[in-house]
Amino acid sequence: MSEWKKVKIGDVCKIVKGTTGIASAVPGEFPLVVTAVERKTCSTYQFDCEAVCIPLVSSSGHGKKSLNNVHYQSGKFALGTILCAVIPNNPDELDARYLHQYLQFYKDTVLVPLMKGAANVSLSMKDIAGVSIPLPPIQRQRELAEMFVTLQEKQKELFTEFEKQTEYAKQLRQNILQEAIEGKLTADWRKQHPVQKGNPDYDAEALFEKIQAEKLETKSTKKTVAPIAKDEIPFEIPTNWKWVRLGEICSKIGSGSTPLGSDYCENGIPFFRSQNVYNEGLEFKDIVFISSSMQKKMKGTIVRPNDLLLNITGGSLGRCAVVSENIKEGNVSQHVCIIRPLLTNHLHLHLFVLSELFQKNIKTSGAGRQGLPKYNLERMLVPLPPLAEQKEIVARVEQHLQTIIQLETQIATRETTTKQLMQSILKDAFVG
Repeated sequence: MSEWKKVKIGDVCKIVKGTTGIASAVPGEFPLVVTAVERKTCSTYQFDCEAVCIPLVSSSGHGKKSLNNVHYQSGKFALGTILCAVIPNNPDELDARYLHQYLQFYKDTVLVPLMKGAANVSLSMKDIAGVSIPLPPIQRQRELAEMFVTLQEKQKELFTEFEKQTEYAKQLRQNILQEAIEGKLTADWRKQHPVQKGNPDYDAEALFEKIQAEKLETKSTKKTVAPIAKDEIPFEIPTNWKWVRLGEICSKIGSGSTPLGSDYCENGIPFFRSQNVYNEGLEFKDIVFISSSMQKKMKGTIVRPNDLLLNITGGSLGRCAVVSENIKEGNVSQHVCIIRPLLTNHLHLHLFVLSELFQKNIKTSGAGRQGLPKYNLERMLVPLPPLAEQKEIVARVEQHLQTIIQLETQIATRETTTKQLMQSILKDAFVG
C-alpha cells in the first residue's frame, strides 16, 4: 500500500463532454452511452478508446442529488450530451476499468456531493477533474480490474438465482391459493366432514339461501344479478360448493369519494387512499384524516371491521386489504372499493381476491384509466364453500403461507449477505 499514491483525475485524464443528442440520435452500428445501464445505438461515433462515462445530471430529477450509474465503454462509441468521458492520458499509468470500478463504488461519496443546483442538479467536469483517486501500480490496477469483473459475473449469477427463487416462491403462493379456491387443498377434510343438507356450515347451497334471505330482510340489494352460464365457469368445484357472483354474497360493493384538499385535517377520522391499501393490511404511513362533519357528507364511504378494501385504479389495481377489528372508523377515496361480505368468512374471500383467477379477471374486465366498474365486480364469479370449510381453508392457507414467508425471508437474507460481502471485498481492495 506504500506504493499507492493519490492523484487528481484532471492530472491523469482528459475529460470530454458528449456531443450526441440522445433523443435525436440516428440508430446505427455504434454504441451510444446514455445515463441508463442499457446502451442505445448511433450511426456515428465520437470516441475510439477506453473511457469512464459519467452522467452530468442527477438521476432523481429536480432538486435531488444522485447518480445511479457510472459507465465503462471501449472501442468506437457515441456519448450523450448529458454525460462526459473521462479518458486516461496514459493507459500504462491508469487503467480505465480500474477507474470505472473505483468511481462506481465510491460515486455516492466522491461524485454525488459535488453536484450543485436547486432545481436542475448537475455535476461539472471541473469538479470531476478535482476528485482524488488512489493510484496503485498499473499491474495491481489490472489485477483488481480482472477481479472486479469476476466478482460482478459471480454476483450476477447469484442474483439471477435469487430472482428465480423469489419467482418460485411467488408462484408457489399462487399455486396454494389456486388449490384453495378449487377445493383441492381441503379434499381430505371433506371426506371427514360430509355434506349436511340444509346446514350452512356443510352445504354451500344452504349458505347461499341464508345469504339471500338476509339480503332481502336487510334490503341490502336492489337488483337481481344475471344467472351464471355454463361457459362462464372456469373450473370444476366440489359438489357441496356453489358458483355465485360476488354481488350475490355481499351487502355492499362500492367505491368511496374524495374530498377537496382543503377538507383534510391534521387529526380526525382516517381516510384510506390507494397508497394505504396493501395485501398484508392497511398502511398508516401516508394516512390523511377528515373531520366527523365531512364523514357525515360521505356516509356511503364509511368502512367497517372485516370489510375488504380493493384498489380499483392505477398501478396498484388489485391490491386488497382486510379492515382489522381494531380499526373502529374510517372512510375511503374514489380509488378504493369497499367489498362487504355477508354471512361469509371475510378472510376466505380475501384469499380469493388475491388469487390469480380474480386478479386476471379484474385486469381484463374493463379496467382502464377510469378504473374497475362496480358492475364488473358484482358479476365476478366466486366459488363458495360451506362456512366450516371456509374456515378450514383459511387456516391451511395461512399455515402454508407462513412457510413461504420463511422461504422468502431466507432468500432476502442471502441476497443482502451477498451484497454486503461483495461490498466488503471491493472496499478492502481499494484500500490496498
